[in-house]
Amino acid sequence: MPELAISPIAGALGAEISGVDLSRSLDLQSVAAIRQALLDHLVIFFHDQQFGPDSYMRFASHFGTPIKYPLVNGIEGYPEITEVVKLANERVNFGGIWHADTTYLEVPPMGTMLHALEVPDRGGDTLFANQYLAYEALSEPLRNILDKLTIINSSSKADVSKTREDVIRNSGSDAPVLDHLSEHPAVRTHPETGRKCLFVNVAHSSHFKGWTEAESAPILGYLFEHQIRPEFTCRFRWRAGSLAFWDNRAAQHNPVNDYHGLRRVMRRITLAGEKPF
Repeated sequence: MPELAISPIAGALGAEISGVDLSRSLDLQSVAAIRQALLDHLVIFFHDQQFGPDSYMRFASHFGTPIKYPLVNGIEGYPEITEVVKLANERVNFGGIWHADTTYLEVPPMGTMLHALEVPDRGGDTLFANQYLAYEALSEPLRNILDKLTIINSSSKADVSKTREDVIRNSGSDAPVLDHLSEHPAVRTHPETGRKCLFVNVAHSSHFKGWTEAESAPILGYLFEHQIRPEFTCRFRWRAGSLAFWDNRAAQHNPVNDYHGLRRVMRRITLAGEKPF
């Protein structure tokens, strides 16, 4: 297989990889190179990738175990592949806020893949933010405080924006919606790199364990703004056939909702993670 070309797209995180056809079986050397690029850059991007569900699942399985996304049904025959669609007449996009995926689970995913089938001719970019840098840029006294704190996360936290879970909750279904709650370190250690990163997010983090929401609010409010400072971010413009693969343990993302009246269709796979420490 030809040698992969890895090109960083920003100073903080993100790299495009070319020279590989993800629909074909990958050799061990290519898998290792892609995984190292993910660890180095936190989010990696591929263009001009055309494949069906079987090939998508095979590619994802090189890097972890695909799992079913909570609260959302997968496509027919592939429960681990969920379709992320915004129709031309819709105003709300799924997950339209800065977040790490499903941190309200006891074991959040290690990573997520998103493959673009249809994209608008303008808008619909996705932003990513490096949470290593967010943590390292804090003052030492604040880092020392946060190192000892536990954050409570909830799938029902809905006072900041409409997330994927909120859309489903308010869809008119009579089925009860389970509220997922988790406790995680506010600063987690990446299990592969050993680096510390900030592990709170505005979409799901409610308060610090043992603190009231009112007591937590000033610090969390500061962190939510701090962790998405421009110098910690990159911006990705999608094309049909693009695939993004991000490390959910140390990166956050935000799909920009600026393409009203246009259609966007993506397919995602989430990979099983490990309990944060």
